[in-house]
Amino acid sequence: MQPWECPHEIERPVMRQRWEQLSYLHWPVAPDVVQAMLPPGLEVDTHDGSAWVGLVPFQMRSIGPVWGPAVPYFGTFAETNVRTYVRGRQGPGVWFNSLDINRALPVLVAQTVYGLPYRWAAMSIRADGDCITYAALRRRPHRLRPHSAMTVRVGEPIPNDELTSLDLFLTARWRLYAESRGTVVVAPVAHAPWPLRRAQAVAFADGLVAAGGYPQPDDEPHVLYSPGVTVLAGRPVRA
Repeated sequence: MQPWECPHEIERPVMRQRWEQLSYLHWPVAPDVVQAMLPPGLEVDTHDGSAWVGLVPFQMRSIGPVWGPAVPYFGTFAETNVRTYVRGRQGPGVWFNSLDINRALPVLVAQTVYGLPYRWAAMSIRADGDCITYAALRRRPHRLRPHSAMTVRVGEPIPNDELTSLDLFLTARWRLYAESRGTVVVAPVAHAPWPLRRAQAVAFADGLVAAGGYPQPDDEPHVLYSPGVTVLAGRPVRA
């Protein structure tokens, strides 16, 4: 099996969705900064001695049950994640500090079912030639109302055999961890290998990363782009 391929199948997936127009912006951070925010049972995952924090905006489409139609209106929305990388007993995965979306009802559903820190935000995604512009403004009752605005220029496709170890560390993730009612839970995801492209952040201003508890980014990010994949998600269980 290649490192960019999903290592498992989900026997009873509970949800199908598409992640499209996805940009990965990442910065290295000190591992102890991440570890201090994790619940017992999870350890920070590192690459070459650094933890990594990601700002990941994208378009979520066609959420629905595996064997049924997608949910109309509420199943499609813009989303921006602040995330990092951890290890638990089930293996490496993603830890989300926040997930901002522009639909209020899915916020409540996701908070209840997965225990994920979803937030309601005003958001937009606009494509213009080879550039994609993302904008997000977290809504009330969040007093500080952090925002994010960026433009990413999309470049050439990256063959799978040219992906670096860091590219794979940041993107080839097959489970998510969350804390639900004081308990750490884990849920598997499965999808085809990411079709990744080289990319560059040509404009950037963000407050979501700092709102998640990390240092404000001041260096150039590591950037990747993907047109998207169809994703199957499993039921969350106790980690």
